[in-house]
Amino acid sequence: MVAHPTPAAHLLDPATQPDAIERAAQRLADGGLLALPTETVYGLGARADDDAAVARIFAAKGRPADHPLIVHVPNQAAALAFVSAFPPVAQRLTAAFWPGPLTVIVPRKLDMATAAAGGHDTIGLRCPDHPVARQLLEACAKHNILGVAAPSANRFGRISPTRAEHVIDEFAGQGDSPDAQSSLSSLGVVWVLQGGPCEVGIESTIIDCTRAQPVLLRPGKLTLVEIQAVAGVDVLWSRPEAPDPSAPRAPGTLLSHYAPRAKVRLMSDAQIASALDVIEPELTAAYLLDPSQGPRMAVYSRSLWAYRAKHKAIVHLSMPGDAAMAAHDLFADLRELDATGVDLIWVETPPDDPAWDGVRDRLNRAAAS
Repeated sequence: MVAHPTPAAHLLDPATQPDAIERAAQRLADGGLLALPTETVYGLGARADDDAAVARIFAAKGRPADHPLIVHVPNQAAALAFVSAFPPVAQRLTAAFWPGPLTVIVPRKLDMATAAAGGHDTIGLRCPDHPVARQLLEACAKHNILGVAAPSANRFGRISPTRAEHVIDEFAGQGDSPDAQSSLSSLGVVWVLQGGPCEVGIESTIIDCTRAQPVLLRPGKLTLVEIQAVAGVDVLWSRPEAPDPSAPRAPGTLLSHYAPRAKVRLMSDAQIASALDVIEPELTAAYLLDPSQGPRMAVYSRSLWAYRAKHKAIVHLSMPGDAAMAAHDLFADLRELDATGVDLIWVETPPDDPAWDGVRDRLNRAAAS
């Protein structure tokens, strides 16, 4: 009897497989799906110049076909293959921040990457700053792959992956069949290129560069202050609660996104402490009556240190007090809390500080689900 393949069978690891990068590039050249590491999150990639390959991304994620993807390129020169114009502000921003966690929205060359752009006349471009991603893009260039379209490697609307095992868990069982070889060769099966934990942990900052005044569509590691210092002009911010209807469609800008299965509620530390005083006795009694049901809620906070590990009725996980570390840990922590099976996650609202804009944005969208 032929054993059923496991998700690990699709893992390529450059640390142990000398040909992993080349096999990954060949996978993309063939039109197949490949999850690749970047410094932000893992992306689910396909060659951007092949609409049929890109369609497999939408199918695997369950993503609407009119939601555009970000195309990853090795450098600014490679980006020119996809654009009808590269506005001066985009040139300044990419010169300053590429390779890095910045995506620019620019006018698209209409005969290029139609599916990746969701049919829109603009396209999002990024040059990642991760050694494995950069090696992959260089190998892809030898296969005449101009860029790799890659949204986050998760089901649509769910928590983004920051480790290879997150991707494997996300697509576990996909493509399983009695015939292991046919499963592995299926172009719609997700292969995963190992690159370790992602350094940044939240998706890239997105700037719309198609108008005279650029617009921040999604905050990330790069703050509005940093962007504006390089842009040379004032940068507007299209906030999710009041989006700019004239802005181009961009990845990760839906009001509801990045959501775990459990319901997320943002609260101040005082609100969480007060609410716990009310709900804790009830949850504790229910847990002691039937521990097999497990905890029903979780708390993710920076401030409530004294509450840690008080009992098993409520799961507690500490949010880092540093914005960069909080971003790095955010999605992995939400996945850990969700895996406990809780129905509700109370999250302490991040500080009102520009350094926390990216984390606050992801939590607001997760809570909107």
